[in-house]
Amino acid sequence: MSQVTDARLTVDGSASELEIERATIGNDGLSVANLLSTTGLVTVDPGFMNTASCESSITYIDGDQGILRYRGYPIEQLAKSSTFLEVAYLLIHGDLPTQDQLTAFNNRVARHMHVHEGIKTFLEAFPRSAHPMAVLSGAVSALSTFYPESVGRGEYEIELATVQLLAKTAVVIAYLQRRVTGGELIEPRPGGHYVDEFMRIAFSGPDGNLDIDPTVRRALDLLLILHADHEQNCSTSTVRIVGSSQANIYASVSAGIGALSGPLHGGANEAALRMFDQIKEQGDTIEQFVAKVKDKAEGARLMGFGHRVYKSYDPRGAVVKSVADKVLEQLGGNNETFDMAKRLEEIALSDDYFVERKLYPNVDFYTGLLYSAMKFPVPMFTPLFALGRMPGWIAHYREMMNDPRTKIGRPRQIYTGEVERTYVPMEQR
Repeated sequence: MSQVTDARLTVDGSASELEIERATIGNDGLSVANLLSTTGLVTVDPGFMNTASCESSITYIDGDQGILRYRGYPIEQLAKSSTFLEVAYLLIHGDLPTQDQLTAFNNRVARHMHVHEGIKTFLEAFPRSAHPMAVLSGAVSALSTFYPESVGRGEYEIELATVQLLAKTAVVIAYLQRRVTGGELIEPRPGGHYVDEFMRIAFSGPDGNLDIDPTVRRALDLLLILHADHEQNCSTSTVRIVGSSQANIYASVSAGIGALSGPLHGGANEAALRMFDQIKEQGDTIEQFVAKVKDKAEGARLMGFGHRVYKSYDPRGAVVKSVADKVLEQLGGNNETFDMAKRLEEIALSDDYFVERKLYPNVDFYTGLLYSAMKFPVPMFTPLFALGRMPGWIAHYREMMNDPRTKIGRPRQIYTGEVERTYVPMEQR
């Protein structure tokens, strides 16, 4: 990437030249890496709203235009024509696979879906009431202890860990689904389609057989694609900053799962579904609920609208909405809730209060309805998000480790505490 010195910062009459790092598309960056040494100052940017922590060629977002592209491919095209494992290959390796490459990738992931008996014991040690995200974070971290041959930063170890994470995380999450519903853990079958095998392990009876509805398969594949990456979000940034210490990929992804568990990140789809339950419990119409939101009434919070990045319609939300009607009709989902969602969206898109605040539906607005129609309980929504996001976390970890400019993450601060104090002995306090 070319760098052009064409910016200057003047502090107390002293000028410092700053480099501009050029993007292929989107925002260029003003490099302040040497600001402290030349001016004695640091930048202040709470929440990193205006700070690029890295250069990346994986995902491009234009929040104003509602654009999301994986490796240059629009999300709408991938959602229509691709599969989750094909998208995973694209994100991780940089290009769409040939048929032979995709077949080999599918087969390799399928071969690694069996998990060590110790992982099953590990999962059983947690109470069934434990939130699946807490268990998932621990299980992913523990994978490194059961598969030490995939721990390391060499090409062989990273490739093996990549496949292990894609394969074994799917099985662990399927096992978490069985534990939530009280089922016994069953073995993966070799050679199965990724989504089919995940659903079979999650939902089949004791005989291990499951007749999978093609509509369900495609809907879940689609949802995983939509969640596969989203640039430098909270969890991905967490994976990168943990990995910058040269922590292994399992520890880094486990930390990302912890970040995803927060209600402002991965837990937002749970919150959106609970919002509709609350509206029904209180006996409100959608119009009455909207009035409460605008009046800032206690307990009236609009969930599933607005986004940190998107200032127009979330393109993932548009894709989900386009298939939700068909899927819910096919699956016999909660059409009352879906009708409420469509009415709420209709009002929000035409009401000046929401339009002025750029509160458009995001991907979480409809995904909870679809997961629920697929018979996933609410606590499983965020683990499903994690399953989809796994290729993105892996791709960013690999990209960071291959970047020779990577340094351990160490943000600065503005200190506002006491300047200096003298220790006072206990008897004098």
